[in-house]
Amino acid sequence: MKSAFKAKPPRYPTNWGDFPAGEHIRTAVNTVCSDYAERIFGYHFAKLGTLSAEINLDSSPIRHHINHVPFDSQLSGQCERNGLDMEARESKASSHAFKDREYGNVKKNRGNTIVGQSHRLPFSENSIDGFLLANELDFAQDPHEILREVDRVITQNGYVIISGFNPLSLAGIAKYLPVKRGNVLHDARFFTSYRIKDWLQLLGFEIVEQRQVLFSTLFFQQRWSGAVKLQEYLASYLPWCSAVYVILAKKRVIPMTAIKPKRNLKPSFSAVGASVRASTFNRSRR
Repeated sequence: MKSAFKAKPPRYPTNWGDFPAGEHIRTAVNTVCSDYAERIFGYHFAKLGTLSAEINLDSSPIRHHINHVPFDSQLSGQCERNGLDMEARESKASSHAFKDREYGNVKKNRGNTIVGQSHRLPFSENSIDGFLLANELDFAQDPHEILREVDRVITQNGYVIISGFNPLSLAGIAKYLPVKRGNVLHDARFFTSYRIKDWLQLLGFEIVEQRQVLFSTLFFQQRWSGAVKLQEYLASYLPWCSAVYVILAKKRVIPMTAIKPKRNLKPSFSAVGASVRASTFNRSRR
């Protein structure tokens, strides 16, 4: 199997508006993610990436949400000019995110935002009950590292929601066509849902559900009035060619149980009763 590591990291989107049909994609993904989030219970929910941070999950029973967003490009460039190392950049970027009122289009409580890298999560093991990765793996240099970090941090029986672009779709074909070449969507990795599910299962996750949404090239805004009926038709008869998929997976924990012997072992001898001992004694005296 081809390695998922990419020598040159792809361009990272700052918000959904970087895509030609970004708002349309965000709305479709938000609808499915909100439905999935209603099934996740616990104390802490983490959204990895700027795209995930813009997904509204107000219907989630978990009240504490953490937006984990990457570095601000302008701040990173300023740190490089000042000669700061990577650790100093993270510290400066983190304080920058907590003080500013807006980071990208994230308009949530600033106290719930952390600036860092998705493959180096600042959480302890078994501490996060739910994760949202809204197209985060499509713009990752090494998606395996991110999933391993999620596996390390997630609690037992925790859930993860992952959305991604489908290469077996019109959008996957348009990615290689000379259409809007300067758009960041051309840099997306476009992993198949089968590949993502295979990675999750290797890490011990159980695939709970998968939904297919949007049947378009994603490089143009939807203006045709009959597009909704066409989307419903394609979702019923050609679900495999959807432009976006959303996966819900649960961390599978196998309980430890005592191993019982297959059969009961019988003793090779038996205790002699008092009557037997008495009769034996009388015969010996005769």
